[in-house]
Amino acid sequence: MSVNDVYARRPFKLVALLCVFLALALDAAALLSPAWVTAEHFSLSLWESCSQSQAAWSCFSTLSSDWQIATLVLLVAGAAATLLAFLVALISLCRGTHRRHYRTVAALLFTAVVLQSCALVLYPIKFIDGTVLQTYHEFNWGYGLGWGATIFMLGGGILFCLRTDDYEDGMY
Repeated sequence: MSVNDVYARRPFKLVALLCVFLALALDAAALLSPAWVTAEHFSLSLWESCSQSQAAWSCFSTLSSDWQIATLVLLVAGAAATLLAFLVALISLCRGTHRRHYRTVAALLFTAVVLQSCALVLYPIKFIDGTVLQTYHEFNWGYGLGWGATIFMLGGGILFCLRTDDYEDGMY
């Protein structure tokens, strides 16, 4: 490398790894969120449904409903694929074998996007189909975090698909 050489440093893969990490964090927060659907005197998460009668709240498990179990399985499978993609990307970037595993990481992320999208479309359809609330209800921040995680997974998958070999070699 001479003094007159100029290298463009575009850390697409590091940004992609950051996207995958954010997707993983948002996914964990969405899975643990107590508020997916809320209404006056009603709250529904992936794990339990709570309603207020008189002055006390009563909660019961939602794992008796088939569609809620299917939603939970799809979300957990998407989170597992995202975790595996994050670990493969992190290890390959740290070891210097970065080019070899980009397609595998991207495929895992696109699989997670499909799984998460199916779960996030299934949830409101089956909720509205099966539940008749007499009051106004809204899909709350837990549901929104699930969509945020899906968007970051998609962004990370796209960034891992980019062919940046020509101008990223100087960086690693």
